[in-house]
Amino acid sequence: DRSSLFDSLRPSSSLGRERVLKPFIPAIDRIRRSLRLRVWYNENNRVPAVSRVSPPAKGPPISGLTGNLTGLKASQIKSLSRLHGRRISPGLWISPEIARQMALLSHETGRQIALLITREGTVALVVVGTARDIFLSELPPSRSGSRSLRGLRMVHTHLQGEGLSQDDLNDLALLRFDAMVALQMNRDSGLLDRVSVATINPDPVGDPPWIVEAPRPITPESLSSGGRIEALEEELSRSLSAAMKKTTGQERALLVSVSPDALSDQEDALAELSELARSADVDVLGVVRQRIARYHPTTLMSVDRIKSLLIHALQVHATLIIFEQELSPNQVRKIAEMTELKVIDRTQLILDIFARRAHSRDGKLQVELAQLKYLLPRLFERSTALSRLTGGIGGRGPGETRLEEDRRRVRDRIASLSARLRHLEVERSGRKSRRREAALPVVSLVGYTNVGKSTLLNRLTHSAVLVEDKMFATLDPTTRRLRFPREREIILTDTVGFIRDLPADLRRAFMATFDELRDADLIVHVTDASHPQCELMIERVETILREMELHRIPTLLLFNKCDRIPPETRRMLALRYPGAVFVSALDPESLRPLERILEGRLFEKPLESLVAGGSD
Repeated sequence: DRSSLFDSLRPSSSLGRERVLKPFIPAIDRIRRSLRLRVWYNENNRVPAVSRVSPPAKGPPISGLTGNLTGLKASQIKSLSRLHGRRISPGLWISPEIARQMALLSHETGRQIALLITREGTVALVVVGTARDIFLSELPPSRSGSRSLRGLRMVHTHLQGEGLSQDDLNDLALLRFDAMVALQMNRDSGLLDRVSVATINPDPVGDPPWIVEAPRPITPESLSSGGRIEALEEELSRSLSAAMKKTTGQERALLVSVSPDALSDQEDALAELSELARSADVDVLGVVRQRIARYHPTTLMSVDRIKSLLIHALQVHATLIIFEQELSPNQVRKIAEMTELKVIDRTQLILDIFARRAHSRDGKLQVELAQLKYLLPRLFERSTALSRLTGGIGGRGPGETRLEEDRRRVRDRIASLSARLRHLEVERSGRKSRRREAALPVVSLVGYTNVGKSTLLNRLTHSAVLVEDKMFATLDPTTRRLRFPREREIILTDTVGFIRDLPADLRRAFMATFDELRDADLIVHVTDASHPQCELMIERVETILREMELHRIPTLLLFNKCDRIPPETRRMLALRYPGAVFVSALDPESLRPLERILEGRLFEKPLESLVAGGSD
């Protein structure tokens, strides 16, 4: 028996192979010649390695043929390569002749064979798999302008006569094939038996997301597509047009939270993520939440769950998936390899918002530095994956940075930006020294993002600072003078808003900006009294102030947007936070007590007496 003969000559170690085979080299050569087997030698040319197949090819890959080619005979590879470029008549999934050739080659090789066929009927790629499945490591280019289907159908053999597998259906939905066709073979004879066809479900809320036809015997009718692809694409186009009419943003996103935290905590995190997305002009199509015991090291959650998520995103015509949890570089790479959708996390979304809002020289440099530090460990070889992270949402700021830039160039850029920011820090120190010489008290407005700090600054100083109902509408610090009736002046500074779990790189990049707070004589902590998580926001800001060692500076708590809360809520907050001030930045009259408190605290009486007499 040839197999047992050569399998017996496979010692487990190279030393064992040399010891066992060396005396038998002449006999092996005679057997080789008689069986017409190929023998090649290892690196030291002393001991032959025995195999019934050719050694791995060292030349260029065969055009149009890919997959599991190891172990195939030259004649089999030649027959497979001849399938590339074949033409199938319009209106057929596959021609009977080519289907029979595929079955013959599958039976002979013991492997599944797949053809990727264009809408025009040309075989664009031949893929060889294992006995059970096919791994698609590469795909031909998609049709230009197609946003619904790829313009390719996959026709492949099933050696055991089984129908379409779950992997087949996942590939159909994830890769947006025109159709997935399985040629079911008789496991004994290797002849074609039946054909199974599946197409994408055009219903955006359809469950399951595919339509599977019952297996049918191989006949001209069962191999006919019958114009179904054109009708399907027309339905998908109508569904996409309807979805686009309902949205106004640049991107359409699905938000995802995967966490061991309670579902209520996930709801709060997703609500904040939704606000961040809206601030980045992203339309939120829906949210997906999953509570898990522990994170999956490579995909955050199970691979099957990720596939279901990606399929759902394609169903609702999402262009972007945003994870609430920060993704590690490996997780980004693994998930991006499974889809052509953009995949980002909360950190990257915040970086994008900062890039939009940065207008000053300092701000632009700080954002670019933070983005490069974030992207540096995420540079990997598969360019299509990272390119989905560096364009549009999540990729704004360092416009020339693309995957082709190697790590060395990125590090050089980081070093250059750091040096420029150090120079700007010296300039800021000079400005602070001049302010100290002017002996003007400094009051800094701090608080959670989007609580109305800029509106408050505008009302108090009669300025026209940009005001938007979006997170991080103010990024660059804004300084204005506030004049009191008795010709007294203070410097009022509006700073970037705080947020839960501010990305570490971003916090480090903006540390110089936050250092401006250290020169404040008084910090006014502004919070949104109408926000359902108002007290939690207060705790988070106080935690950040402690982390930045700013809690020793005198602080005044100010509840803004009090026109939106009922009187009983205001009384409850006043009891819980004695000494707090209640205002509405839209009502100038409500700001009079605040002005008296600021003037008295900085120039006259103790703050406690003024708050007690003027906070209501």
